[in-house]
Amino acid sequence: MPKDTSIRSVLIIGSGPIIIGQACEFDYSGSQAALSLKEEGIEVSIINSNPATIMTDKIIADHVYLRPLTVDSIEQILIERKIDAVLPTMGGQTALNLCKEAEERGVWEKHGVKVIGVDVAAIEKTENREAFRQLMVDIGVGVAPSKIANSFLEGKEAAQEIGYPLVIRPSYTLGGSGGGFVHKKEEFDAALKRGLEASPTHEVLVEKAVLGWKEYELELLRDSNDNVIIICSIENFDPMGIHTGDSITVAPAMTLSDTCYQEMRNQAIKMMRAIGTFAGGCNVQFSVNPDNDDIIAIEINPRVSRSSALASKATGYPIAKIASKLAIGYNLDEIENQITKTTSAYFEPTLDYVIVKIPRWNFDKFKGANMELGLQMKSVGEVMAIGRSFIEALQKACQSLEIGRAGLGADGKHNRSIEEIMHGLEHPSWNRLFLIKDAMSMGVPLESIRKVTRIDKWFLAQIQELVQLETELKRYSLNNIPKEFFFTLKQKGFSDIQIAYLLGNVTEDEVYDRRKSLGIRRVYKMVDTCAAEFSAQTPYYYSTFEEENESIPTDKKKIIVLGSGPNRIGQGIEFDYSCVHGLLAAKESGFESIMINCNPETVSTDFNMADKLYFEPVFWEHVREIIELENPVGVIVQLGGQTALKMAEKLHENGIKIIGTSYNDMDVAEDRGRFSDLLKELDIPYPKYGVAENAEEAIVVANEVGYPVLVRPSYVLGGQGMSIVINDEDLEKAVVKLLGDLPGNRVLIDHFLDRAEETESDSICDGEDVHIVGLMEHIEPAGIHSGDSFAVLPPFSLSAKVMESMETYSKKIARALNVIGLLNIQFAVKDEKVYVIEANPRASRTVPFIAKAYDVPYINIAAKIMLGVNKLKDFTIERKLEGYAIKEPVFSYDKFPEVPKELGPEMKSTGESIRFIKDLEDPYFRKLYKDKSMYLSK
Repeated sequence: MPKDTSIRSVLIIGSGPIIIGQACEFDYSGSQAALSLKEEGIEVSIINSNPATIMTDKIIADHVYLRPLTVDSIEQILIERKIDAVLPTMGGQTALNLCKEAEERGVWEKHGVKVIGVDVAAIEKTENREAFRQLMVDIGVGVAPSKIANSFLEGKEAAQEIGYPLVIRPSYTLGGSGGGFVHKKEEFDAALKRGLEASPTHEVLVEKAVLGWKEYELELLRDSNDNVIIICSIENFDPMGIHTGDSITVAPAMTLSDTCYQEMRNQAIKMMRAIGTFAGGCNVQFSVNPDNDDIIAIEINPRVSRSSALASKATGYPIAKIASKLAIGYNLDEIENQITKTTSAYFEPTLDYVIVKIPRWNFDKFKGANMELGLQMKSVGEVMAIGRSFIEALQKACQSLEIGRAGLGADGKHNRSIEEIMHGLEHPSWNRLFLIKDAMSMGVPLESIRKVTRIDKWFLAQIQELVQLETELKRYSLNNIPKEFFFTLKQKGFSDIQIAYLLGNVTEDEVYDRRKSLGIRRVYKMVDTCAAEFSAQTPYYYSTFEEENESIPTDKKKIIVLGSGPNRIGQGIEFDYSCVHGLLAAKESGFESIMINCNPETVSTDFNMADKLYFEPVFWEHVREIIELENPVGVIVQLGGQTALKMAEKLHENGIKIIGTSYNDMDVAEDRGRFSDLLKELDIPYPKYGVAENAEEAIVVANEVGYPVLVRPSYVLGGQGMSIVINDEDLEKAVVKLLGDLPGNRVLIDHFLDRAEETESDSICDGEDVHIVGLMEHIEPAGIHSGDSFAVLPPFSLSAKVMESMETYSKKIARALNVIGLLNIQFAVKDEKVYVIEANPRASRTVPFIAKAYDVPYINIAAKIMLGVNKLKDFTIERKLEGYAIKEPVFSYDKFPEVPKELGPEMKSTGESIRFIKDLEDPYFRKLYKDKSMYLSK
């Protein structure tokens, strides 16, 4: 069936700020859907309150509404834009809940708006736990024994009837919020109370816990002709008991029998057909008894999910893009396969490689948090790796995590306490994968590990093979490793650093040179959706060690953009936004744009965003070989946050051109000693400071600069390890801990300007001229991390003298640092005197906020200046803000109820929203200022 011609305008509902359980995978889905609908000549409007995403950029939709995600906001847009249809399946649980609320209030019917991509009744069937359970019973799909409870008494009765262990699942929540396991009677009351309070309908499902069963997911698409295809099967490395968002996952499923897989397919299709007649995407989760292959359904989500983004990147099949075309009436066989260009979308992808996803946690930001993994999702991001084998992909994923690991072990960071290891295996946390390897290295039998972890034996055997290879490697020296064995090590994912560590007294570069001399180099394979059965045209690659290289460099001028890796607190989606604009600017300027990144949730890793995508770790060895193959004009590191910035030194040492600000000038800004010397030379005020390498030196420095002092490490992002201390005893503890967590680092000790106001400037410099992008004033005082502060644009109470000083200092510093591109400066203002706290010559988390508030494409402008194709004078910059814009930080404390909510110098927020006000008399602002300004009076 061709598209529905009655649909001329569509509203896409976004997911709002990034929170744990609902991250930038919906930015990716929403962006892809908007572009897909625009291709069909449909006018696309988006509502989303998140300024940090590319989804809320003008390049994505015809009309972007940065408004609070409420039914009232939606209704205003329906009237203003005369919307024909709404697509609520791209914005996670937030969008589905809003769609359901609008339906209940009669909004869609009142304005003659169709809901596409999902049947509203399907939302109720899937989110209401009892309705879902009953539906499964009716269609003959197995479910765990369970009972619904709307009260404490009903919950107690259900527990008594079903028996322990139990799982409590609240209705209408995201990321497992409020859910949990109950192993014994004494724990039940507290768990039930938590679940009932978490559910907006005060309803929970009390269910038999199938702990230790295997967990799987299937991604489905269906068209209006009721054709259904399975895009991807995903297997959880971790057994039931850990939220799928916190599980290591593998695609395609590795340990699933063909019989069981076929039955699972049949059940998934039956489930999708049972929940409604809509055309679109669906995610289905199953659990399988490892003893007899019995299958039970866990849940079905009638929308794109976290796994949809993963499955899209895993297969190269753009699920959100195709789902949005199905939603407007097309059938699968009428849509072109985006990769082969010769087959239709009614073609299930086939993989001849393996995908591994590993979540990324930030427990270091939540002191005192319960770090044991369970039903409530706690990870803040994820990485994906592609390899020819499971173990190669697993090692590449470990290299991608940005936690200082060179792979799965063999890097000197192993645990040698058998008690700690065994406890960590039984009580899973962020490091269980590494502890499995440590246990095997210490001789713990595979079967003992399997019994404790309930992880499938096949996965454990793969890890055990790494231990055996390491033992064999230690028999050799670098110069006598047989070529065949060296080749095997690289095929198993061992990095050059790991091999150097295992050999001892050998450097990474020496290993690299030796394998090059043996002719052992990476080759690049195409992600083609069809296991090379058809020719493919998409430039989407991963590396492995084989003979044939499928990535053939062109003779065009190339620019490589280094991505920001996994989302984490302090480095979020705003850097992916920046990277996307860097790619687009490079294309517009006549360069071939090349992306290197490993985050499956992001728009930068969409295969059609760059001219060439390498889905690889942002890890020196991988980056180095891509650069050698492609021979770019230069590499952009300014846009990918600290991940890319940390690569600058290696690039500089190896004579690779850094586009924009030079490595030396960036290092001046990062090195507190050099930077303070520069400020002194420029006659710019800064807090007294000192640098120490141990606790004794720190005490001397602190007494010289005067308490209170701000203690922090060099070269970190998001305020990692920062604290404010007021005496020698607290300082000693802080320094010892900081150097323990970040060995080899130096400690910066600044006099802390108590009760000062904090402000920021963002600017663009072309080496000569400086344009002030925006000045912001924080509502919270200095001492609370800027990422956790409410920031107001333009400033609301600063004097003209203070703002003039901020502008003057920004211009002086930009020129002194020879900035080509972006510069963010943070100030403290006390008694009308402006002090410079720090300067960051890179993209900051505030630039997307300012760009959206002023409606100016600042990153695009900065990128073209960095590339040397434009100067500031080439641009006419007009700001369109009437009134004020406020950046509102958003936290995910509900995942860590045991953690104090007090804010300080270390960033804790997971995302942000933007809000516009006309004037300072706005009731929202008055209340906000009154609540927050109390900090200043303390």
